[in-house]
Amino acid sequence: MSAPFPQRADLKFMLSHPAHCVALGWGSGLSPKAPGTAGTLWGWMAWLVLQSHLTVAAQGGLILASLLLGWWACTVTAKHLGVSDPGCIVWDEIVAIWLILWLLLPAGFWAQMTAFVLFRFFDAVKPGPVAWADQLFKGFGWRGGWGILWDDLVAAFCTLFVIALWRCIG
Repeated sequence: MSAPFPQRADLKFMLSHPAHCVALGWGSGLSPKAPGTAGTLWGWMAWLVLQSHLTVAAQGGLILASLLLGWWACTVTAKHLGVSDPGCIVWDEIVAIWLILWLLLPAGFWAQMTAFVLFRFFDAVKPGPVAWADQLFKGFGWRGGWGILWDDLVAAFCTLFVIALWRCIG
């Protein structure tokens, strides 16, 4: 498959299409080291700003809209890069951390930090259900675009499950 864009994302690539800006987390995915962690951190910082300006219901609506927007952006960007799930696409991490933080409301700094660390563990190591989810929707097109998001959503739910267990036991 021949892509009309370079197979390596850079600032020029990101600015060449609105989908690239979204999928690359407005540049956080261009981090030379640990782009997924950079994207998750960007998402957390953005959430801190958003939550102070939106109602809880509006936050939920934003997350839903961001999933749909991200599905489109990840699909387009992966196709243009010629890679089915490139590491520079971090919108999946951003939406997943937003979902976690929204469902944890209200949560202080240490609860959010714990969620951040647990999510990064599940997303990076991909144990059990996350590995299954990562393999479920591979390839290009809408199915592949959804696959980019899907494993991070499963990692988010694993994170929330561990936190729920911790709260029940503690």
